[in-house]
Amino acid sequence: MGKRILRILAHAVSFAFCAVNLCAVPSYGYAEEENVSWRMSLCKGLDTLLTDELLTTSQLGLCVFDLTADEPLYAFQARQRMRPASTEKIVTAVTALSELGSGCRFTTSLRNTGKVEGRVLWGDLYVVGGFDPWFGEEDMEYLCRAVKTLGIDSVAGGLYADVSMKDTLQWGWGWCWDDDMPLLTPLLYNKENRFMDAFCEALREWGVGYSFVGKARCPDESVCLSERSRSLAEVLDPMMKKSDNLCAEALFYKLASLTGKPYASRREAMYYIEGLIGRMGYDAGRYTVADGSGVSLYNYLSAELETAFLRYAYRDEQIFIPLYQSLPVAGVDGTLRRRMQRGAACNNVRAKTGTLEGVSTLAGYARASNGRMLAFCIMNQGVENRAAAHHFQDKVCDLLCR
Repeated sequence: MGKRILRILAHAVSFAFCAVNLCAVPSYGYAEEENVSWRMSLCKGLDTLLTDELLTTSQLGLCVFDLTADEPLYAFQARQRMRPASTEKIVTAVTALSELGSGCRFTTSLRNTGKVEGRVLWGDLYVVGGFDPWFGEEDMEYLCRAVKTLGIDSVAGGLYADVSMKDTLQWGWGWCWDDDMPLLTPLLYNKENRFMDAFCEALREWGVGYSFVGKARCPDESVCLSERSRSLAEVLDPMMKKSDNLCAEALFYKLASLTGKPYASRREAMYYIEGLIGRMGYDAGRYTVADGSGVSLYNYLSAELETAFLRYAYRDEQIFIPLYQSLPVAGVDGTLRRRMQRGAACNNVRAKTGTLEGVSTLAGYARASNGRMLAFCIMNQGVENRAAAHHFQDKVCDLLCR
C-alpha cells in the first residue's frame, strides 16, 4: 500500500512539473493548443511508465529537456546521484570537444639525440607516447622506415619509451579486479601494453641494432624523426558507437595532458570536467568523475547533469556535430543497432548506452514527430534483468519520438 501511495505522489509531482512549464511554451510555427496537447500527452505517457513493474524493485532517474524551446520538459528523481556506466563517455566527449577541439590528434613521436657517424647513431632513440589507442603494425613500420632513413644499422645508445603523458597507474580508480580492461599507458601496440617489445622486434627485422631499452623523458634538444597521429574523430567514433573503453580513457588522459604537467593523473582531467560542470551552473562537488569510460564503481552523476552536458553540446555546433555523428542510431548501428528497430524511435534517437552489473543507462537526443529536438537521460539502477531495463528505456524513447 505504501509503495502505491508513493507512486501516486510521484505521478502528481511529475505532472505538476509538466504543468508549470506549459504556461510559457512558444508556438514555433504550429498552433499553441497543438503544442500544449503534445506536451500533455507526452507527460501523461511518461507518468504511466512510472507504474512499470521494473520500478518496484529498482531505482530510476529520468530527465527530458526540450532543446527547441530551451526549457525542461519532464523529470523524475533527476537529481539523484547514480552510476552512469558508459553514458559517462558523454561527459568525457563533451568536455574534450570543448577544451581540445575537434582538431585534436593523438600523436606518437619518434625522436633522437646525438649524431650519425658512419652507420651508427651516437645517441638515443625516444618514442614519445600520445595515447593513440589504435597504433598498430602499419604505424610501427612507418617509424622503423624513418630510422632507416638515417642510414644506420645500429644505435650506440638506448631505445627509450617516454610515457610521461600520464601517471604510472595502469588501472582506473575504482575498477574491479575482474573488469576486462586493457592496461592504461601512453604507448600501446594493437591495444596492448607491449609497444617497446614490438618496436625492438621490428628494428631487428629492419637490421637495426641497439644497446639497451629503458624508460625516460625525452630531452628538449632531441630531433623529431617521424610521427604518427590519429584524429579525434577516429577515437571518438568507436568510443561512442561501440562503447570502446580504451578510446574513452585515451581521450580522458588527453584532456589531462592539457595542463602540461608530466605524468598527469585523473585529477588533471577532472579539473577540466569539474570546471565545465561549474560553468553550466552546477556544483561539481556533488558529483564524482573517477574515469573517462564509466567503468569505475566510484562514478556518481545524475540524469539532470548528463542532460545538461547534452544541452551544452547542442548550443555549440563545433561540439554538437561531432558528438551527434558519433552516437549510436536507434535500430541502425552501434550498441543500439538491435534496439528500437521498429516504432517511432527507430532512426530518430541517437544515444549512448551504459551497462554495469545492476546498472543500465541511456542518454542522448531524440527527434519528436513535430520536429522538436529533445535531450534525455534515463538511469536505471538496482536492475536485476537488463532486458527489462532496455525495454523500459525503449518505451521512453518511443514516447519522446511520437
